[in-house]
Amino acid sequence: MNSKSLLRSTVLLAVTVGIAASPVPAGAMTHQVPSDVSKFVQLDHPQPVRESARTEAVEFFWYDCGHSQALEQPLRAWAEKHHADVALHRVPAIWPGSREEAVQRGHARMYYTLERLGLVDRLQVDVFRAVHNERLDLTTEATATNWAARHGVDPRTFGRTYRSAAVTQSVEDAAAAFTRYGINELPTVIVQGEYRTSPTQAGGVEAMPEVLDHLVQQEQAKNH
Repeated sequence: MNSKSLLRSTVLLAVTVGIAASPVPAGAMTHQVPSDVSKFVQLDHPQPVRESARTEAVEFFWYDCGHSQALEQPLRAWAEKHHADVALHRVPAIWPGSREEAVQRGHARMYYTLERLGLVDRLQVDVFRAVHNERLDLTTEATATNWAARHGVDPRTFGRTYRSAAVTQSVEDAAAAFTRYGINELPTVIVQGEYRTSPTQAGGVEAMPEVLDHLVQQEQAKNH
């Protein structure tokens, strides 16, 4: 990881020493839930959910975060296992005021363009690989469009979607959600707008699906 990256350094520190290295934004402080040895925290201010029939899980990720990349395949397998009872939504991380904000906004625009085109399932892993392993810059319309074209996406359709008002609004909504949920580590997954887990809380990326299972079961038990 690039030591000059504020966000990546913060996440690495949090994972290494087991603390939240960045202060939680005001209004979104959390307290420990006396269950399962603090493998998750409960938001003091639960957020509304978009789903009514299924439990909602919201993942905050960044294409240039190694831990987010490591969670991609396990989380995809977890979501498939729970496709009947869990709705997974992804939110690209935008840390307002950080030195990485411009890059994160570019990556968020890339993600939401793929989402609008229905291409996330097909290309999400490839974007992670391009950004994190190949160190490609996909933060501008030109570089993102060229990359998408090489992966079989019509460049005119991609560019039109990339510039759309809907994608622009989604990017702004993502930045607001990052603050509203009090995200201080990546990746982070919120269950039913109330419980939050991350590599530091869960005990590593590989442990997160088991914690998510526990949270989903706990949430579903409330409704029976």
